[in-house]
Amino acid sequence: MDWSTKRICVTGGAGFLGTHLIEDLHARGATEIFIPKIEDYDLVDPQAVNRMLVDSNPDVIIHLAAHVGGIGANREHPAEFFYDNLMMGVQLMHQAYLRGVEKFVAIGTVCAYPKFTPVPFREDDLWIGYPEETNAPYGLAKKMLLVQSQAYRQQYGFNSIFLLPVNLYGPGDNFDPRSSHVIPALIRKCIEAQDAGEDHIVVWGDGSPTREFIYVTDAARGIALATERYNESQPVNIGSGFEISIKDLAEKIARLTGFSGDLVWDTSKPNGQPRRALDTSRAKEKFGFEAQTDFDEGLRRTIEWYRANRK
Repeated sequence: MDWSTKRICVTGGAGFLGTHLIEDLHARGATEIFIPKIEDYDLVDPQAVNRMLVDSNPDVIIHLAAHVGGIGANREHPAEFFYDNLMMGVQLMHQAYLRGVEKFVAIGTVCAYPKFTPVPFREDDLWIGYPEETNAPYGLAKKMLLVQSQAYRQQYGFNSIFLLPVNLYGPGDNFDPRSSHVIPALIRKCIEAQDAGEDHIVVWGDGSPTREFIYVTDAARGIALATERYNESQPVNIGSGFEISIKDLAEKIARLTGFSGDLVWDTSKPNGQPRRALDTSRAKEKFGFEAQTDFDEGLRRTIEWYRANRK
């Protein structure tokens, strides 16, 4: 793909992952990038979708926009997470097909995997069971884009791809305690406890679940490479290949932030999915992607960014 000749629309381009992806695309030579803002285009509304496509007239759409949050937000807003994500994606892909868009890149979620998927998660195991209950509505709404992608390629020859990034982290992440994921939530708790002179922080669950995380610039590079080189509807994991327990993660973040108090585990709160770790071999085979950022170094950069920007 010659990026310099393409008009690219990146939904969610003003968000956490989006800002890093835009930087990556510019570095690859992209010059015409349209970033729809939610204030101007509510993509749940079909009329707004059509207006956005008229205004952007894209050759390529990368659909990052999502209504998303951590376990707490998923428990409080399951209906919103299902409806908003389903309607945004399905309508946008359909209208992109009708308008002759050359390529559609759908971004799924690791939450789409069944609760008890064998580790490491392989893309072929996406349909062997039901997702973990606390984020199933969100995960299933995003997984419908895979069904749509494959159906539209089969019937219409529409060039769409479906990527499954694992949990992201990095500078610019969402640190709002009402909706943040585990890494920014723990960083904020540790730093605020330090500032307040508190001797402990409370962490949800029992610490036993495992997670895989990918640094945001690595994820952006993976999406850009797939957009450039991959033209099949088989889903593809975008991950780091590194698995860590929540207990070890919390202890690591406490150490890196300098918080020396106790970690108190609130076992009345849900653990979420027991294990998450991806098989990333398909991404390497199909479009040459491997994550590069060391986890400790990525955490340090994220902590530094939060300390510098939290005020």
